Amino acid sequence: MAAQAADRRKIELDVSGAEWRSAGDDPNGVQIAFVDGYIAMRNGAEPDGPALIFTPAEWRAFVLGARDGEFDPNRPSEA
Repeated sequence: MAAQAADRRKIELDVSGAEWRSAGDDPNGVQIAFVDGYIAMRNGAEPDGPALIFTPAEWRAFVLGARDGEFDPNRPSEA
């Protein structure tokens, strides 16, 4: 596991000119942008704050997990 973490490179993107899209109608909620083949996610309430950067494979896994309810706090845990 430590080797995996050591091998993971940090992706740094210039998102200053990104076209951010808000989730729903709330500009202070989650926002995403597609930049140079990556997907950036940020808190719209803090546009100058950090952004999470996903590869396309990571983004797909995140979206599929969200659709499946993986992040639902009321979802029963699997034993």
